[in-house]
Amino acid sequence: MKILLVEDEDRLAGVVKEGLVAEGFSVDVVSDGITGLWAATANPYDAIVLDIMLPGINGYDVLKELRGRKVWTPVLMLTAKDGEYDQTDAFDLGADDYLTKPFSFLILMARLRALVRRGAPERPVLVTVGTLVLDPARRAVARGGVPITLTAREYGLLHYLMRNAGDVVSKAQILDNVWDSAYEGSDNIVEVYIGYLRKKLDTPFGLVTLHTLRGLGYRLDPDV
Repeated sequence: MKILLVEDEDRLAGVVKEGLVAEGFSVDVVSDGITGLWAATANPYDAIVLDIMLPGINGYDVLKELRGRKVWTPVLMLTAKDGEYDQTDAFDLGADDYLTKPFSFLILMARLRALVRRGAPERPVLVTVGTLVLDPARRAVARGGVPITLTAREYGLLHYLMRNAGDVVSKAQILDNVWDSAYEGSDNIVEVYIGYLRKKLDTPFGLVTLHTLRGLGYRLDPDV
């Protein structure tokens, strides 16, 4: 199995490569975003480990460009919770998984093996739930072709709900996946933003698709 590691911290890259090789992987290492993008498009890999903070272009721009070119190789992002981005951005742009630095090599191995087992099936660019459509590349949302303007937090919450459409998600799950670890306020903030979304997604269209299940959480259903 062949892995591309895009990481500019030489020591970390060396340790990860050594560990992967010991586990039987073939590993190519590059240290900047431009070379990483070239390598990922020019060569077949079973998975890509991609850092965010890279020279040249950052990991999110690399990922966005790969998905735009329909390169569906599974990507595991290395994120920093105190950085500009978080896991929500990673999933928005087409990542398959993420790890927060510092991380356990055993966890990295487990995540990579899971990604390799799943393979790289072509995935739709748009996320669709009924007439509601979200375009991660443009960070745009529309219902029935009518554009809907959302704040960054509303967008992140909607994307999480759409990825879990039909399932009940709790406040705790939403906070873990949409808010960052630095948030120390009340979990009632989730209810507030659910209300904001209802006013934009349902009310203008005479729909009820975003449901509250008391004591359990929230569920987004398709309208058709």
